[in-house]
Amino acid sequence: MKHEPILECDVLVLGSGAGGLSTAVTAATQGLSVLVCEKEDVFGGTTAWSGGWMWIPRSPLATRAGIVEDDDAPRTYLKSELGAHFDAAKADALIEHGPRMVEFFERNTSMRFIDGNRIPDFHTTQGAATGGRSVCAMPFDGRELGPLIGKLRPPLDEVTVKGMAIASGQDLAHFLNATRNAKSAWHVMKRFAAFAWHTLRYRRSMHLVNGNALVARLLKSAADRGLDLRTRAKAVSLTREAHRVTGARVEIEGVMHEVRARRGVVLACGGYPHDAQRQAATFPYAPHWSAAPKSNTGDGIRLGEAAGAHFDASLEAPAAWAPVSLVPKGRGDAVAFPHLIERAKPGVIAVTRAGRRFTNEASSYYDFISALIGTTRPGEEVCAWLVCDHRFQRRYGLGFAKPFPFPLGPYERSGYLKSAPTLDALAQQCGIDARGLADTVATYNAYAKDGFDPQFHKGSTPYNRVQGDASHGPNPCLAPIVEGPFHAVKILPGSLGTFAGLSTDARSRVLDESHAPIPGLYAVGNDAASMMGGHYPAGGITLGPAMTFGYLTGLELAQPAQAAQPAREENITHLSDIKQARTLL
Repeated sequence: MKHEPILECDVLVLGSGAGGLSTAVTAATQGLSVLVCEKEDVFGGTTAWSGGWMWIPRSPLATRAGIVEDDDAPRTYLKSELGAHFDAAKADALIEHGPRMVEFFERNTSMRFIDGNRIPDFHTTQGAATGGRSVCAMPFDGRELGPLIGKLRPPLDEVTVKGMAIASGQDLAHFLNATRNAKSAWHVMKRFAAFAWHTLRYRRSMHLVNGNALVARLLKSAADRGLDLRTRAKAVSLTREAHRVTGARVEIEGVMHEVRARRGVVLACGGYPHDAQRQAATFPYAPHWSAAPKSNTGDGIRLGEAAGAHFDASLEAPAAWAPVSLVPKGRGDAVAFPHLIERAKPGVIAVTRAGRRFTNEASSYYDFISALIGTTRPGEEVCAWLVCDHRFQRRYGLGFAKPFPFPLGPYERSGYLKSAPTLDALAQQCGIDARGLADTVATYNAYAKDGFDPQFHKGSTPYNRVQGDASHGPNPCLAPIVEGPFHAVKILPGSLGTFAGLSTDARSRVLDESHAPIPGLYAVGNDAASMMGGHYPAGGITLGPAMTFGYLTGLELAQPAQAAQPAREENITHLSDIKQARTLL
């Protein structure tokens, strides 16, 4: 393999999700030269496919809206939720510096945020809030990225409408009400018109939302600072001198480079959701389907371990569990569709093969799969079925099977959506116990018509209700299942990413087996073991810490004391000399 001149930088970031780009942009804003290496053809990692929400208590957006709380409440909530896994130093860092991160990016970069001030925490334990702890990236015009838009990972196709992403919140509400409300219909017509023009002119939507907008804004900020952004750049190994990590060997566009990083190397490769070997060693069941990109195969974790890092699998759960269904793609392939929205809507239940409900369907995606794992006997397939009537499917959709006016035929012909005129016939199609399903639906309906769920209390918490349908009463999460034909989709255990990862301290320094920092090595995002200890107390507890600790890592790397000895000057290409206009497209 051809070897090229050595590259030198202050900071080498491996990976381009929220954690990596947050670190890179912060470090560059402090005057450091930064090289970002992404092994895929596109930037963004799992972040670009995500909802983009960040859990940031006491954010400036909440404060501006008059929502004021001291740091005791979110700290109490984390302590009550995480139990033995509560890390006081990391909790304090997130609560203190999360708001500062938002202020920093608003003041210095192209990042702009919208609030989620009506989004509650998942649970109602001590210290929980009914809103004010969530922020998301503001929608972004992709044309501002210039040619770099071609290097942004598109949103996951299965959760878009023909490639058009829909933002959570009001945008989604308009789409669900387009056939019922003139204002919503007008909103949707304008969105489709803009999408059609963008597709014709640019071959993709330029109205970027959710995690796609978050990555786009970070990329714009990186480009504005002249960062060297490389795709098809895979780190092969880390280099060390006198126990300090000094850089890495990176294969870039098929050419091997030695990269020397004066200040440090940051691992931000997205965890191990598609590392089958490590899954088998850490997951309580098999097989597993992740909604993360298939390139997230644990590269950063293996690089860290080779440098002496400790892999921490002692968490409550190794991954961010989420219910998924498999969307057939032809030739035997399938894509995992995450069920994050419809489970809380009125008129759907989840049952096992015995036809019995096993949890509150409106609970968080993590809690839903935790309950499914817990109710499945050893040796049995971990699976469930979402069951609804025709009214529900046409109103809200069921997984990948979109609501009216989209036809049901393609979903039924592919085998994704099971449909039948009666519950008994549906049960036979799905392999569900027919008597059990009939009894379950009868019991559920008897109470649902009056808005009660004595078995699992669906609709009883603020999080349940905000995920339901506010226009439906008396309970926004409950309605009888009565109108045939009936529909079902098979649910399997999946994840949105991994929690287990490399041990780090509150400064994101990677720790060795003796819990001592490895000089020059940092980990952010899902390469680092989750500060939540394998718990999932609220939406955004992955991206909130990723952005915050990425910001803190960038500041840490800018401290003069972190600098290593100057690299040798022979045969070196300085990144600071690379023209800012270079985009490597």
